[in-house]
Amino acid sequence: VGHWGRMLRALLSGLGWRGGIWGCTFSSQQPHLPPARMLSATELVSHWTVVFEKRGIPEARESSEYIVAHVLGAKTFQSLRPGLWTQPLTPWQLQYVQELSSYRLQRMPVQYILGEWDFQGLSLKMAPPVFIPRPETEELVEWVLEEVTQGPRVVGAQGGPFILEVGCGSGAISLSLLSRLPQSRVIAVDKGEAAICLAHENAQRLRLQDRIRIIPFDVTLDGSWAHLLPWGPVDLVVSNPPYVFHRDMEKLAPEILSYEDPLALDGGEEGMDIITHILALAPRLLKDSGSIFLEVDPRHPELVGSWLQSQPDLSLDLVAVRRDFCGRPRFLHIRRCGPQHGCPVDAWPGPQPARVPG
Repeated sequence: VGHWGRMLRALLSGLGWRGGIWGCTFSSQQPHLPPARMLSATELVSHWTVVFEKRGIPEARESSEYIVAHVLGAKTFQSLRPGLWTQPLTPWQLQYVQELSSYRLQRMPVQYILGEWDFQGLSLKMAPPVFIPRPETEELVEWVLEEVTQGPRVVGAQGGPFILEVGCGSGAISLSLLSRLPQSRVIAVDKGEAAICLAHENAQRLRLQDRIRIIPFDVTLDGSWAHLLPWGPVDLVVSNPPYVFHRDMEKLAPEILSYEDPLALDGGEEGMDIITHILALAPRLLKDSGSIFLEVDPRHPELVGSWLQSQPDLSLDLVAVRRDFCGRPRFLHIRRCGPQHGCPVDAWPGPQPARVPG
């Protein structure tokens, strides 16, 4: 994993953020302005690194590099043309860096400050309070791709896998799978209105909107699965659900607690609340031998395995656990082993299901 992946993991402190507001107003006093003379990009990065370090901002240099690079039209400081490193910034550019740095001083995540972030090579729009995709989740996508392309062929009615993502957030997982599996189709659901809007925007931005249906949906509502039946059975269910143990929520970094939606993080007492809802829903929607891929807490593989053994009527087997790049058991592959019931034949594109409150 490269430098920027390591930087992002440190910035995110491992888990998540929520609840922020873009309309923050900052004092007209600007105590952290650099000297009046025009500064180069390198000097400006050094200036804001010192400011951030004094204020206890995590990953101070990386934060300042991202902000300065963004103002200069690049994604990373290293990707700037070398001539721009020593060229003085204009007064407007200096003011813009000051403005964005003020947000970072408020512990706003860099992803929200920049308004976009790359995931699996796709540039996705980011906006609070929608969950920011983590580097670990890219590994979940890679595992799904391996299973689809190297395992027994998974084919829907139109030549590719038909996928359901529960809790799509910005659309990172769904859109990555669509971009890498040209014949695939996706139903992406989330109960958050902000997430639904952002996923729609990202799908259009990437010109993938014709192969994805993004639906408001709350997996915890009794009978909610019935709203997905008109779309037909799916080959795969994929999710990075809320899985933080409730008692661990208060330990999360200020970036997480202050800006990201806690409902996308808090998984209840043992982090299993949404996971068990997904597992209870899946047999009604999966095709025979269909698969579920989940990202979970490292404590969950054993808990999920025990829970599935206590629910034999679901006909679900935990068939594989994969570790993340830090060696923690992070991803689960669960397979349906009984006859599918409840869904009609594949009906894509079908009627738009009724809107589900949530």
